[in-house]
Amino acid sequence: MKQAQLRAALAVAVDAARAAGRLLRRHQRAAKRIEAATRHDIKLELDRRCQRLIEQRLRTAFPGWGVLGEEGSVAGGDGPRWVVDPIDGTVNFAYGIPHACVSIALETPEEHGRVRPVVGVVYDPFCDELWTARLGQPARLNGRVIRVSPRTRLAEAIVALGAGRRAGAINHMVAVLSRLVHRTRKLRSMGSAALALAYVASGRFDAYAEIGLHWWDIAAGGLLVECAGGRFEAREHPGAGFELLAHNGPIGPRLKRLLPRVPD
Repeated sequence: MKQAQLRAALAVAVDAARAAGRLLRRHQRAAKRIEAATRHDIKLELDRRCQRLIEQRLRTAFPGWGVLGEEGSVAGGDGPRWVVDPIDGTVNFAYGIPHACVSIALETPEEHGRVRPVVGVVYDPFCDELWTARLGQPARLNGRVIRVSPRTRLAEAIVALGAGRRAGAINHMVAVLSRLVHRTRKLRSMGSAALALAYVASGRFDAYAEIGLHWWDIAAGGLLVECAGGRFEAREHPGAGFELLAHNGPIGPRLKRLLPRVPD
């Protein structure tokens, strides 16, 4: 895909993310209509409404492209595909915690059936922070180039952790927490995978680890981390979601030695 088309796609994704963000801000203090709830997750009516709004803008600009979304998907053949999480951090948002975002990525097919993100947008409407990335270009926050942190010592690092939704993932991350809590400066679990990745890209966090994620949780944020000079490592476990480790580079080897292996 040529750079001119990537720029056009990025502009459309930014427009869609901002539109959904305005909708979230308008409903920030309103009563939330819960459509489904499990022990560790919530689905809101607003999730579906935000995705419809995003899809309409994306598909109006690029009608032949597919959409993979948390609230449903649209087939688009073998060409480019949008990957959309309309509200990443829904539980936070439902409880009135202003730490949630809109995440939109564009991915294109490569050889051997693989795909890779080429555009990424993460928008936090409550802080009005917009992260953007295009493959081969530096990541940006509100237009300013960002880089991952330069820290080399795990003892000085802030590491974000997440526990997913499944019992096995939660038990695994409890073991991770016990290994890291005395070896890092601070651990954080803030409830939004896309924002955790954006924070790694910005140098606010030095690393982020979680298992049990969906691709729409991490596609845009992973590209941000890579374009900001970091490392994004995601491995899919069939039926159990993605295992993720994102880091600034220097602390990665030490961190990986401490992480218990997730069985295939």
